[in-house]
Amino acid sequence: MIKGKIMNRKLVITRNNTHVVSALFENDDIAELHCEKRLQDQSILTIGDIYVGKVKKVVPNINAAFVEISSGTECYYSLEPDKNAEKQLQPGDELLVQIKKEAAKEKVPTVSGNLNFPGKYLVLTSGISKIGVSAKIKKERRRELLAVMAQFQAEDYGFVVRTNAASAETKELHREAQRLIKQYRRITDIADKRTCYSCIYKAPQPYISDIRNIYQEGLTDIVVEDPDIYQQVRQFLADYQPEDLDKLRLYEDATLPLHKLYAIESLLEAATREKVWLQSGACLIIQPTEALTVIDVNSGKANGKKSCNNILNLNLEAAKEAAKQIRLRNLSGIILIDFINLDNPEQMLELLAAFRNYLNRDPIQTALIDVTKLQLVEVTRQKIRRPLAESLR
Repeated sequence: MIKGKIMNRKLVITRNNTHVVSALFENDDIAELHCEKRLQDQSILTIGDIYVGKVKKVVPNINAAFVEISSGTECYYSLEPDKNAEKQLQPGDELLVQIKKEAAKEKVPTVSGNLNFPGKYLVLTSGISKIGVSAKIKKERRRELLAVMAQFQAEDYGFVVRTNAASAETKELHREAQRLIKQYRRITDIADKRTCYSCIYKAPQPYISDIRNIYQEGLTDIVVEDPDIYQQVRQFLADYQPEDLDKLRLYEDATLPLHKLYAIESLLEAATREKVWLQSGACLIIQPTEALTVIDVNSGKANGKKSCNNILNLNLEAAKEAAKQIRLRNLSGIILIDFINLDNPEQMLELLAAFRNYLNRDPIQTALIDVTKLQLVEVTRQKIRRPLAESLR
């Protein structure tokens, strides 16, 4: 199970002009905000889409190839997972690939030949034949889950058991494993009969994927404002998560729109602001750059003497808020946090332990790496989708 107190979770999905906003509240406090354009054009690439691509060129010096998935649309294909791929792949070869990262600024989309099929509890991973279990689940339960999933190990695919499986019943895991295997087999069978540049699988809209990907423990409500989106969500739950249908409801109060009730616009504005004030009067300055994100802890208007204990308390407050903002803003890659300097090594260890605990509450893989000699705390967070500020732009 996830460490920390059990949360009461509510997912609110609203429509804002051309965008759909998913807001996850934990104990009535905003925890995640995702804002994506509602895709009407099926030709627009989405993370998870699967195509029959053609190798355009192999570039040995960067250990990569470029794969064309439609006329003029090239994607980056890393050869790292398969050391022999550089010799085996030739321009003109056709292969099945999945979109892993969207195009960003000067970078083309990234694709992989290892296909992922995510469910609520499991992810089927082609090309990786082992069974893995989320590190956020306790050791004893991890061993149980490995035993539960052992019968599904195969040569051409494996499974990752997600954090949501911590309290799942064996029959639920088996049912989902069988569904994902069937989906994988169906797509690979279809691919053999399709021509180059065919889209074999179109991933769900991001706000649908959010329902599957959030922590399910304590989820009591999925509230949707738009009738069309409500029907999409209802169909998705009926097909893949029928046990959650009773949590879904359509918000129909015309006198007070859902986005006004939850102050969604204000939350979005605050989550893209550079400065975040803390209760003590200190503040965080959050500055994304091309290469990394810097979070500076500023004592600001904080009262009290600059004693060791006061500085530690300010840093502990800042650590909790920094972890929250990283998740809320969907920051990724390298993140440097410049806490107020601590001269006491024991207090530094206490701060790092607390910060690591806060980061562990994030569903996305986030790791506290190290502390530099200048006391800059290094954090990395896996990139799943664009940062919130970029999505809004």
